[in-house]
Amino acid sequence: MERAFPNRIEAGRLLAEKLEKYADRDDVIVLGLPRGGVPVASEVAKRLRAPLDVFIVRKLGVPGFEELAAGAIASGGVRVLNEDVMRAIPHADEAIEIVTARETEEMQRREQTYREGRSAPELRDRIAILVDDGLATGATMRAAVKALRQRGAAKIVVAVPVGPPDTCHEIEEQTDETICLSTPEFFQAVGQYYEDFSQTTDEDVRELLTSAARDMPEGNRKE
Repeated sequence: MERAFPNRIEAGRLLAEKLEKYADRDDVIVLGLPRGGVPVASEVAKRLRAPLDVFIVRKLGVPGFEELAAGAIASGGVRVLNEDVMRAIPHADEAIEIVTARETEEMQRREQTYREGRSAPELRDRIAILVDDGLATGATMRAAVKALRQRGAAKIVVAVPVGPPDTCHEIEEQTDETICLSTPEFFQAVGQYYEDFSQTTDEDVRELLTSAARDMPEGNRKE
């Protein structure tokens, strides 16, 4: 098996080494995909001395077949739909509106839980470094990239420790820069490439964001 990372923190440190050109820039923001991507993103942000935030994406599962994604919603009210799947769903518009309402509520709950009253950051004209603990199908990351484009990010960089070669290639075609540290040919699941892949909780995410907001110099905060 290719490289196993000790944990998400060490994976973040290794990713940061590949992102050093973005250090100490006031137009850079590091965005972790909750939950598991936030500890990785936290280490990247620390080493680049850049602000850290979350970018929340919720999959819109097909009713009755929730694992099949009809689309996704992301922070800022952006919705991306998979037209091929939509065409195959009976009464698709009504069904997806119901799912969208439910997932929007959950996304808003997470926004409030994680930020504790802090406003969402301004992303227009900034370099957004999107970080997760790994890619599998890449559906969530693709939705996040599309949403960031709609939010007006100047440059989108995706950085992950591990992902299958085909998924990393697909993401690479949709971003300005993509870093996949490890691309094992016989990929099964992200967790198999970590020695410690324990669950990241809402509380973990909140603590990392609170700590990052407290430690970030005022001059680097853009809200």
